[in-house]
Amino acid sequence: MKREKMLKRLKKQKEPWDIVIIGGGATGLGVAVDAASRGYKTLLLEQHDFAKGTSSRSTKLVHGGVRYLQQGDISLVLEALKERGLMIQNAPHLVKNQAFIIPNYEWWDGPFYQVGLKVYDLMSGKLGIGSSKKLSKDQTVDHIPTIDQHGLKGGVVYYDGQFDDARMALSLAKTAKQFNGVVLNYFEVTGLDKNEEEIICGVKAKDLETGKHYNIPAKAVINATGVFADRVKKMDEPEVKDMIQPSQGIHLVVDKSFLPDKYAIMVPQTKDGRVMFAVPWHNKVVLGTTDTMKERPELEPEAQEQEIEFILETAGQYLTKQPKKEDVLSVFSGLRPLAKPEGDGKSTKEISRHHKVMISQSGLITIIGGKWTTYRKMAEDTVDNAILIGALAERKCITKNLPVYGYDKNLDLTTDPLSVYGTEKSQLLDLEEDKPELSEMLSESLPLRKSQVVWAVRHEMARTVEDMLARRVRGLFLDAKESLRIAEPVAKLMASEMGEGQEWIDNQLEAFHEVASNYIIKS
Repeated sequence: MKREKMLKRLKKQKEPWDIVIIGGGATGLGVAVDAASRGYKTLLLEQHDFAKGTSSRSTKLVHGGVRYLQQGDISLVLEALKERGLMIQNAPHLVKNQAFIIPNYEWWDGPFYQVGLKVYDLMSGKLGIGSSKKLSKDQTVDHIPTIDQHGLKGGVVYYDGQFDDARMALSLAKTAKQFNGVVLNYFEVTGLDKNEEEIICGVKAKDLETGKHYNIPAKAVINATGVFADRVKKMDEPEVKDMIQPSQGIHLVVDKSFLPDKYAIMVPQTKDGRVMFAVPWHNKVVLGTTDTMKERPELEPEAQEQEIEFILETAGQYLTKQPKKEDVLSVFSGLRPLAKPEGDGKSTKEISRHHKVMISQSGLITIIGGKWTTYRKMAEDTVDNAILIGALAERKCITKNLPVYGYDKNLDLTTDPLSVYGTEKSQLLDLEEDKPELSEMLSESLPLRKSQVVWAVRHEMARTVEDMLARRVRGLFLDAKESLRIAEPVAKLMASEMGEGQEWIDNQLEAFHEVASNYIIKS
């Protein structure tokens, strides 16, 4: 997947595109896969990098949502459990089964959660991934040696999915390309074109790398920009009311010693009614999350002091070793694009996670809400609407059983850091065979090999050091200071591949340092 080739495809296209998608996160990329796999001429434009925003900042879970079951939102849980099963089925190189333990400190917790999770299992149907069961105190401690044993009565184990969100996004981009879709990062949509009847007939866009402007005709235009959906909606209707309520969730990443085994911890009810997770991920542990209402969307949201303290304090209630600020290797913040509820008074944790597809009078299709787990169903619903709006030939969705690019079920996601490349892993290793110096490790703790940097530039449309260290590999999310340490050799390798000089390297390092500062807790 090369940006230069994608640009050539864009310039060659003389007829209107069937579908143009604005936004390259989980939703937009899912729509691109669905549309392209149905045979529609599909173009996706992303202003920054794929999954730059919310879609790379999730809790890394593919789940039905135990909390939504508690809230009685049965339809959402049913849909999400079905989609969880399809994600594991269609992307085994990216999604794996993860065991979670709910520790019980009150005598009634055990039976209560055991019954609830049996319902959760039954709702999974044929796509279930494991049966929940009650654990004794000794079994709970055996599975989680670092659990706080004071007052511990036992636990309940259940199963959900875990994945690498940014790598999933990239694999979806490659899947869309496999079906002749065109996906472009660093390509900003600056306006919407309308015909004499005030119906949208295309977009105005700018290649941020070259500064060149384009008028791109389209039969259907889809706004899939997540927390920024209101901005695109206002290009169509300047006076329209905001429909997005951003909700911030932060995560802290700590060393594996806090949770040394393969089991994750799930706390279904913290003191303020939120859910808390401690999940093993890439040989580190992710703690989170929060649910804080935000007034407006930001590209680089910052963790608030009280959010950091909340996670550290809550995690400390369940672990023998209390995590402190100095233990945090990285802190990352994301904004959920929740659909604004009617009326006032709802806290963000009460707002529905259901998705909505809306069509304006001009024909702009906007998809909001939802979550990573349901990206495929969101895309199916959106493309079904685009077929009507664009008067496209009707074709059925085929993504239920469509393997995601790189599909390989013979890789070990737990122990092999290269498993996220799927079938491309062997080609990556061929690079090292041709040039043995590329097998050198730039970082053992992340881990990162030189070959991965070269591969990302050549085949994954990595354009910046941040693209490389935040999303092609997850260094910035796993250990911000270590990522800063290796930023310079990464920049030099990328510059060599891209034909850039010292000025580019200096600019990249400055930009990366600025972004990375948000991932380090200020002492």
